[in-house]
Amino acid sequence: MINFNYETDFQLDNEEKFENWISRVIASESKEEGDISYIFCDDEYLHKINVEYLNHDDLTDIISFDYSEGNLLQGDIFISVERVRDNANDFGVTFEDELKRVIIHGVLHYCGYKDKSEADEQLMRAKEDEKVLLFHVEQ
Repeated sequence: MINFNYETDFQLDNEEKFENWISRVIASESKEEGDISYIFCDDEYLHKINVEYLNHDDLTDIISFDYSEGNLLQGDIFISVERVRDNANDFGVTFEDELKRVIIHGVLHYCGYKDKSEADEQLMRAKEDEKVLLFHVEQ
């Protein structure tokens, strides 16, 4: 089950559409959907998590805690709406497109994709692009 939680003044326009898309992405990777919670927050909220749990003293757009077991994907995905908005401006894309990329980034980590090396990051970006295209595909 996909859940959306809000710790800032933001809300997805159509949660059901996002939930269906995330479910399709999970199925496209031959994985099973468990409990995945998205927590939309601001920079300050996510920075505190970054310092407390990861010992990183910097801003980030997403932190995902993976509780997956085998093919059953589960976890908590924290997204800073502020950081997504700033990154969208920096990358010259719309906020909506950047938000979709970040939303699916966490799920792709649960699927086993990494982004630490340059090769891993290139594959992650290609997968993000592929999965964002599924947002418009209704089954």
